[in-house]
Amino acid sequence: MSNKMLIIGCGRLGASIANEASLAGNSVVVMDSDKKAFDRLSDVFSGYKILADATDLTALEDANIKTCREVVITTGSDNVNLFLAHVCDKVYRIPHIYVRFDDPDKGLLIKEFNVEAIYPFQLSHDKFVALKSQEAKK
Repeated sequence: MSNKMLIIGCGRLGASIANEASLAGNSVVVMDSDKKAFDRLSDVFSGYKILADATDLTALEDANIKTCREVVITTGSDNVNLFLAHVCDKVYRIPHIYVRFDDPDKGLLIKEFNVEAIYPFQLSHDKFVALKSQEAKK
């Protein structure tokens, strides 16, 4: 298995992760169904861009998902992200899977899977609490 990373969804989060991974020297493939989404990638992004619907398993196969060690799923749909997380774990047995959910309840549906969830709401809340805590110490 190579060190290839597949990022599904090139919104702000997906593009940011792709840019950082590319700068770090990782082999990065970004997949999105909207061509304009790739405009979020930096000028020095050295990975591959695939215009496709990731829910189409043929598109995942064309992206050589079987050679990935890591998949990051950041589309704007929790349901699509959940589906793709299940596919990556149960069909392709990807060693490292990360998925973004807006709804924390979706995490219950991946509890027994090899998937780590990212919750923007929780991250924002935790950051707010940390900022308030720092403010109180002043």
